[in-house]
Amino acid sequence: MIEVDGSFGEGGGQLLRYSVALAALMGTPIRVYNIRAKRDNPGLRPQHLSAVKYIAELVGAEVEGLRVGSAEIVMKPRRRRIPAGTYTVDIGTAGSVTLFLQATLPVLINA
Repeated sequence: MIEVDGSFGEGGGQLLRYSVALAALMGTPIRVYNIRAKRDNPGLRPQHLSAVKYIAELVGAEVEGLRVGSAEIVMKPRRRRIPAGTYTVDIGTAGSVTLFLQATLPVLINA
């Protein structure tokens, strides 16, 4: 299992987005802790939650700690191939589509 300290560098959401995407692509379990630790409102925000949920759905991953405000998640992908189908997502907030795509597009391109 790969472990990533989410407070590294700027300590924002980008490290979470890329870490989860790369773990999904490699089919490798990952633990991300101290998520967004350097932010005024640390932990998962709704837009991060949506991106992780979506990636988890694509790769059939089991995810622990997936809730708003969580400072740690563990994701265990079960497959590397994405089944054919139609996928939809509703972020539910005014989250950035571009930031959502930064996390999900690398996984979708390799479908």
